[in-house]
Amino acid sequence: MSTSREFDLVLVGATGFVGRLTAAHLAEHAPETVRIALAGRSESRLADVRASLPGAAADWPLLVVDTTDAAAVVDLAGRTRVVVTTVGPYAKLGMPLASACAAAGTHYADLTGEVLFVRDSIDANHREAERTGAKIVHSCGFDSIPSDLGVWRTAQQVAADGEGTLGETVLHVRTLRGGISGGTIDSMRQQAIESGADKARRRAVTDPYGLSPDREAEPPSRNRPTGPRPTGVSGALDKVQAAAGTRFDEVTGRWVAPFFMASFNTRIVRRSNALSDWSYGREFRYDEVMDTGRGPLGAVKAGLTSAVLGGLFAGMSTAPTRSVLDRVLPKPGEGPSDETMAKGRFVMDVETTTTTGARYRTRVAAAYDPGYSGTAVMLGQAGLSLVEDELGSRGGVLTPSVALGDALVSRLEGFDFEFTTSRRP
Repeated sequence: MSTSREFDLVLVGATGFVGRLTAAHLAEHAPETVRIALAGRSESRLADVRASLPGAAADWPLLVVDTTDAAAVVDLAGRTRVVVTTVGPYAKLGMPLASACAAAGTHYADLTGEVLFVRDSIDANHREAERTGAKIVHSCGFDSIPSDLGVWRTAQQVAADGEGTLGETVLHVRTLRGGISGGTIDSMRQQAIESGADKARRRAVTDPYGLSPDREAEPPSRNRPTGPRPTGVSGALDKVQAAAGTRFDEVTGRWVAPFFMASFNTRIVRRSNALSDWSYGREFRYDEVMDTGRGPLGAVKAGLTSAVLGGLFAGMSTAPTRSVLDRVLPKPGEGPSDETMAKGRFVMDVETTTTTGARYRTRVAAAYDPGYSGTAVMLGQAGLSLVEDELGSRGGVLTPSVALGDALVSRLEGFDFEFTTSRRP
């Protein structure tokens, strides 16, 4: 990539809620030597964002660009070394920019949680990005950095200890406090519309290895851990829990429900395994769950969580129910107050048993609102890592762990993110 380009990093979508947070993070923490510009569709709104930023950011250039304008994004990609974009839903608005970056050898990072968009980007951009050296790094926010880097760090430690490779691996969401992003909801909506209208697209969404670079080399069946229920729970409740996708975890003694982001995060993690020549192991099986507590109350909470999650996805699947949900769910560009974000935090534990029988836990945690202030830190630091860090020459449509690895972990630890791996009894 040419170092003589006009900018080092362009933040596209700087006027949206997460875009503004990311701009503020960059303004406060990017070195002054990094040449940054803000991009969006409205110059006046960009100027408002810039006016709110401190220090040298007051002089950042403003670029008016529509991400659906192919010529405009080709011009943009040719002017900068790195593009960071918050403009979604990505399936609708993101492909021209991702493809322009792949062709120009420009590194790229986004916040997508859309399986279909990432699959399309792999098909359209991976080989071209390999050729040009561009790192096209999707999902650099709460989707899917904690999951992806957490499992990656676990695999690193297991390998260093000589304990084989990863076997059954589950990410447990212990604590999650924060708002639901309107952009995330809109992405869910768009994907539901697209998959509902096309059986082939629906199969792509439901394939647990649908983002693998070598699908034929992956296991044929859906990968979801199962476990026995405690004997104290009635048979009727047991059947309800099984139907809802909940289960009892004998290791933790807690009931768990599916994690609402698992359908995307798990596919990113499995792609990381394949892209790294299956370094996590051929026996690696991965899932993500939310802990809901112990005993009958934990079982009830698990059932309710699953019911709400199932109702949301079902509601997104048809036009009449989508219109009802649209009236009550957050809109794109909306977000919580500073006071609400200040109370946000997340704690997640990656639990694994290796092929030698050793058990490990990696805790990933931070005192940020996961979908907003935390995501702004993750995305901002991913972008700066692409600008500043020695990351090797590999290009392609990559995952955060494969593209950024230790460099990003170190950066996030500098902002009080925890990545701690320990061996369990």
